[in-house]
Amino acid sequence: MKTAFLRTTALALLAATTAGAAYADKASDTLSVAFTKELENVNSYFNSSREGVVMQRAVWDGLIYQDPQTNEFKGNLATSWEWIDDTTLEFKLREGVTFHNGEPFNADDVVYTVNFVADEANGVKTQRNVNWIKSAEKIDDYTVRILLKDKFPAAIEYLAGPVSIYPDQYYAEVGPSGMGLKPVGTGPYKVTEVTPGQHFVLARNDDYFDGPKGRPEIANVDIRTIPDVNTQMAELFSGTLDLIWQVPTDQAEKLGMMDQFTVANESTMRIGYLAMDAAGRSGTEGNPFTDLKVRQAVNHAINRQDLVGALLKGQSKVVDTACYPSQFGCDQDVTSYDYDPEKARALLAEAGYPDGFTTEFYAYRDREYAEAIASYLNAVGIKTDFKMLQYSALRELNMKGDVPLSFQTWGSYSINDASAMVSEFFKHGALDDARDDQLLEWLTLADGSVDPEVRKENYSKALKRIADEAYWAPMFSYNTNYVFTNEVAYTPTADEVLRFTTMSWN
Repeated sequence: MKTAFLRTTALALLAATTAGAAYADKASDTLSVAFTKELENVNSYFNSSREGVVMQRAVWDGLIYQDPQTNEFKGNLATSWEWIDDTTLEFKLREGVTFHNGEPFNADDVVYTVNFVADEANGVKTQRNVNWIKSAEKIDDYTVRILLKDKFPAAIEYLAGPVSIYPDQYYAEVGPSGMGLKPVGTGPYKVTEVTPGQHFVLARNDDYFDGPKGRPEIANVDIRTIPDVNTQMAELFSGTLDLIWQVPTDQAEKLGMMDQFTVANESTMRIGYLAMDAAGRSGTEGNPFTDLKVRQAVNHAINRQDLVGALLKGQSKVVDTACYPSQFGCDQDVTSYDYDPEKARALLAEAGYPDGFTTEFYAYRDREYAEAIASYLNAVGIKTDFKMLQYSALRELNMKGDVPLSFQTWGSYSINDASAMVSEFFKHGALDDARDDQLLEWLTLADGSVDPEVRKENYSKALKRIADEAYWAPMFSYNTNYVFTNEVAYTPTADEVLRFTTMSWN
C-alpha cells in the first residue's frame, strides 16, 4: 500500500515540478501553503468560504477578538465596549493604528464600513453576518455606536468574527471589486499579490499594533490554489510546499508514517449535510423532495456511522441536528434517523416511487464523501446524476433555487451560537430550501431575545421541526488534518482557522 502511495505521489511530483512551482524557502522566511478550494474573492464580505475566513483573519481586524483557546472576548480595534441599551453598542477605539496603505484608523472607518455592509443594496454575500445591523454613528474620532435593528444577543460573537473594518477613503474609491484585487486592512499581514482564485502572497505588517492576535514571526506567506491533493502531497515531498490542510484521512495517515512530516488532527465546527429542495424552489414539476416521505427516505438511506468510521475518522461524530453541538441553543434531543435501507425503500414506495427516481446531486468538496453518499442513495433507488462544482458556482446555483439535492458543509464562521447555522439556512434567506413560516417565527424570536431561556426554547422548537420534517439530512461533524514539514511549528485550533500569526520555524 505504501509503495502504491509513493508511486502515485511520484507521478504527481512530476506534474508539479514540470509546472514550475516555486520552492518553499525557510532561508528567505517564506511559508508556502496550498488551498484546495478556489477563493473567488479576497474581499471577506463577498465570499463565504473557509479560505476567505483564513484570509480575513490575517489581513483585516475586527473591533473585538475571541481567543480560540479560552473563547474570551478581548479588545482588538476597540479597546472597550458597553451596551447602552438593548439595541445600542458603544465602542472606544484603539488609537495609533494605521491601515496598510497609510490611512490612519479612526471612527470614520468603522462608520463607513458598517453602514456600507449593513445596506442590503450593496450586495454583501454573507448577509447573515451583517443583516442584524441597522447603522453606525460617530460620537467622536475614537468613539462609535453600532445600532441594531432589533435585540440580537449574538452581536458580540459576530463582531469578534466576520465583521472586519475597512479604510473608508480607500473603500469609497475602489469598492468591493477593488478591495478584492488589492486588499487593504490593518491586520498582521499585508497582501502584496493577488491572482484571483489562484495565488495570494502575504507579507508581514511590521507596523502591526500590539493587539491580541500577536505579531507574526514568519515574514512571508505564499498561498496557491492546488485542487488535487496528490499534487499537494507531491509538492510537500519536493519542497515547494510547507503546509497543506483539509487532507483526507487516508492520505494523512500515510504521511504521518513518514519522519519528515508532522500530522495534526483537530475537530472543527463544520457540519456536513444533505440539503433538499423541500419548498420546490426550482419549480420543477414533480419534484420528489417536496414529499416528507422522500426526505425521510433520504435520511434512512445513509449509514452515517460507517462514513465517519471509514472516511472521516479523527474527531468527527455523527450529527442529528442542523447546528454544531457546542453552539448555544443547539438542542440534541431531536428525531434521528437510523440507517435502514428497507425502510427507505418502503417510504419511497409510499410516496409513489416504488422504482425510485433520478435526481441531480451536487457537491463542491470531498468528492469521496459525496460519492459514498451517492452510493447509499443509489442502493435504495434514488439514482443520482452527480455534478461536482466549484463552491462559488454551486452557491450561485443554490441561491437561484436550482439545486434539488446537494452535499454541502457549513462552518458557521466559527461562531459558537446556533444562529450562525440554523438561522442562516431557515429564515427565508437565499439559501433556505424549506421556506417554513413557522421556523421563521421561532428563529426570529430566538435570534432577537436577550433571555437565554427564550432563545433555547425557540431554537429547540425550530430544530425539532427541521428534524421532524427532514428538511435536511445532517451527516457528521468534520475534523481537519493539517500536514506540514518538520521545519514548521504550528498548533491548530478547533475553530478551523489557519492562523499564520501563530506559525514559526523550528
